[in-house]
Amino acid sequence: MKLLIIIVQDDDVNSVVTSLNKEKIGVTRLSSSGGFLRRGNTTILVGAQDEQVELIKDIIRDKCRSRVEMMPSIPVIAQGIITASEPIEVRVGGAIYFQIDIEDFQKF
Repeated sequence: MKLLIIIVQDDDVNSVVTSLNKEKIGVTRLSSSGGFLRRGNTTILVGAQDEQVELIKDIIRDKCRSRVEMMPSIPVIAQGIITASEPIEVRVGGAIYFQIDIEDFQKF
């Protein structure tokens, strides 16, 4: 048995959960938020059999693509003058995946 902890951007989470559920893989969703862009994401917990792990990874790879978005510039005040820099390209999306061996898994 494995405990999978998967952090997914909110834009991708519904397609990931739907695909996992179609394969009869149950999930627990926890709302969370990222640090750098402070955007919403979801932490998915999955108790998985060893033989399900590769299928789950394939679903995550397929549904969680990283992409580039433009982040608005931050106004800078220097010597009383407000200036704005150009928007910045930022890579978002993708997923973070943790896998932990577990000794016992029970569902009540």
